[in-house]
Amino acid sequence: MRMVDLINKKKNGGILDREELAFFVNGVTDGSLPDYQLSAFCMAVLFQGMDDQEIAALTDLMAHSGDMIDLSEFGTLSVDKHSTGGVGDKTTLILAPLVAACGAKVAKMSGRGLGHTGGTVDKLESIPGYQTELPEEEFRRISREVGVCVIGQSGELAPADKRLYALRDVTGTVNSIPLIVSSIMSKKLAAGAHSIVLDVTVGSGAFMKTTADAAVLAEKMVTIGRACGRNMSALITDMSEPLGHAVGNALEVQEAIGVLRGEVGGDLKEVCLALAGEMLSLSLTLGPEEGRKLAEETLESGAAYAKFKEWIAAQGGDVRFAEDPSRFPSAAYSLDVLAEESGYLAAMDTEAIGNAACSLGAGRRTKADVIDMAAGLVLTAKIGDQVKKGDRLATLYSNNKDCLPAAAEEYLGALTFSRKPVPKPVLIHRIIH
Repeated sequence: MRMVDLINKKKNGGILDREELAFFVNGVTDGSLPDYQLSAFCMAVLFQGMDDQEIAALTDLMAHSGDMIDLSEFGTLSVDKHSTGGVGDKTTLILAPLVAACGAKVAKMSGRGLGHTGGTVDKLESIPGYQTELPEEEFRRISREVGVCVIGQSGELAPADKRLYALRDVTGTVNSIPLIVSSIMSKKLAAGAHSIVLDVTVGSGAFMKTTADAAVLAEKMVTIGRACGRNMSALITDMSEPLGHAVGNALEVQEAIGVLRGEVGGDLKEVCLALAGEMLSLSLTLGPEEGRKLAEETLESGAAYAKFKEWIAAQGGDVRFAEDPSRFPSAAYSLDVLAEESGYLAAMDTEAIGNAACSLGAGRRTKADVIDMAAGLVLTAKIGDQVKKGDRLATLYSNNKDCLPAAAEEYLGALTFSRKPVPKPVLIHRIIH
């Protein structure tokens, strides 16, 4: 078999069989295929697409290109959630203990932040002592005994995807639906959960900017996940503004604790309950409404907060920070951003707000950057809110005083105001079962 023949076949709209795709994935994994041929193949896929059978085969082969986590001991109780990314997205911190407190098993691998999107692992590492790297047996033991364990991506999970992803980023082939689906789903399959709920975000802070595009991606991932033997559902959730009010690692953990303790509501709580309902519906074989009701009752009872503390302690974290969030370090400097005009907050460039948080030290521009765990911003006003000139819109936090003015300007530049009332964003655009 020759790679040039596969490139030509796909370039001309042909359908590749599993044997041909196996040749491709093996060549990606062992390095025998050069970057220029892989890039040409990705471009051919971008233009010609793939049918569901091709995508399912590619996804399965990429999942098996490295380590496969075995969660079979949990049967149908193991459930995972994957978000396509956003700003202020701290849902895993709430969902993991909430769903576990209801009886499911959340053995999860999460990523770090890069660019305008935050990472769950970074947020958890703002809790002193929390271990994000564990041997696989310890990962399974904590999942078994506590019901929840969240670590960083370890071992060689879907190494074929790692190489392809880096190439797609520099060859203009990131926005190919077959390549996006196989990239996301291969890692989720390798992570071992029996059921997977996808949080496909849409809006100015998301990869997908329109609901129609998000629906195409969500439906395709659900189809491919099922073809690979997993229970699947997807929610299309809003990312036209940051989720919740806090953006930044320790700030977001504090807000998540507030939801678990019943002190914080709003959009963050609502999205978490919708996602938890789906996760429980799949893992406990409940109707979606039953799953949602169970999640609400468990959150209100305090059982989810108790499970959060148990989980943090099991992974070495200092539980005193969960019991008293004021223990988290405060940034040395802060700056209130004030409204320069009266009106209604009509829109936000959420990606720009994420970049402002990075400028404050809360994120990475490159993988080598060190994060300031106390840095970030807290929104006072969100879309639809009426503000008067001089009202506080947000407070910025950083341990680098010099970055505050530029970050404030970046934040203000991300806002659009209207003289007329503006409706609040729809939080859940669609649920795909």
